[in-house]
Amino acid sequence: MSRYLVRRLLEAVPLLLGVTVAVFIVLQLLPGGPLAAYEGDPTLTTSDIASLRDHFGMNEAIPIRYLRWLGAVLHGDFGYSLITHQTVASAIADRLPNTLLLQGLAFLVTLAIAFPVGVVSAVRQYSWLDHLATLFAFAGHAVPTFWSGLLAIIVFAVQFKALGLPSLPASGMTTLGAPSGPGDRIAHLVLPVAVLAFFNAAHYTRYVRASMLDVLHDDYIQTARAKGLANPAVVLGHALRNAVLPVITIIALDVPSLFSGTVVVESIFAWPGMGRLFLDSAQRFDYAIVMGVVTLSATLVILSALMADLVYGLVDPRVRLT
Repeated sequence: MSRYLVRRLLEAVPLLLGVTVAVFIVLQLLPGGPLAAYEGDPTLTTSDIASLRDHFGMNEAIPIRYLRWLGAVLHGDFGYSLITHQTVASAIADRLPNTLLLQGLAFLVTLAIAFPVGVVSAVRQYSWLDHLATLFAFAGHAVPTFWSGLLAIIVFAVQFKALGLPSLPASGMTTLGAPSGPGDRIAHLVLPVAVLAFFNAAHYTRYVRASMLDVLHDDYIQTARAKGLANPAVVLGHALRNAVLPVITIIALDVPSLFSGTVVVESIFAWPGMGRLFLDSAQRFDYAIVMGVVTLSATLVILSALMADLVYGLVDPRVRLT
């Protein structure tokens, strides 16, 4: 196991370098460039802009700029924002807990919905429960998160308040001018968590159902039934343990979204997380922040794939990692 882990980590290094090289080159070639925010400043002359380009090394070749950036990153320095003058590390550290809170709760709610619904849908194939679960999954796939988010705000925040019913906050993490307690924070989490869970649960439900249907028709399941095992023991003790293996891969590869955040949902609900940080930085040509978020996300994707392989070995004893 340890040899496998070391080998995979060594293989991840060139992959991560390749991702950072590609993203760095694309950002440098985009119109505007990192100094685009300064070019619209009427107090700066053309010579001032030229001095800034020389100060930040913009006149050097892209490979040299990348090597300088990589050298700083290896020393723990991801640079700083040219817009807010905040270091990239501190900007990410400020937003990361917010995204962990939002996406972590949404992920737990997603699994709490997707697995029971997927299992019941497979066990009761072609029943009204299966058709209802299928309708739920198709609706989740068909409805974009930006539309469901706006609809949730209109109904539960605007219309409920207009009708005198208990309403939910439409944006932010806390209510301005009110004491910030656990109840207020939970109220602000309800709508974004519900929107994310609705979309993701629909996604995972179909995977769980399809994987369960494949396993339920295997010979060992029929043998377990023939031995007189109760149906819950067969479904949960035998079928689900093997059916969950392919789903693990999907879940593990989605784990980085807990850190990078969902750009659309965080923007709609004005949630100050990683997704909104990435969007705001991209719109302002704040390339240092963008590179930091992309590097973090790429690292998490690679580690999540490794995590999926390790969990495979724990769940299925037949899998040997060498």
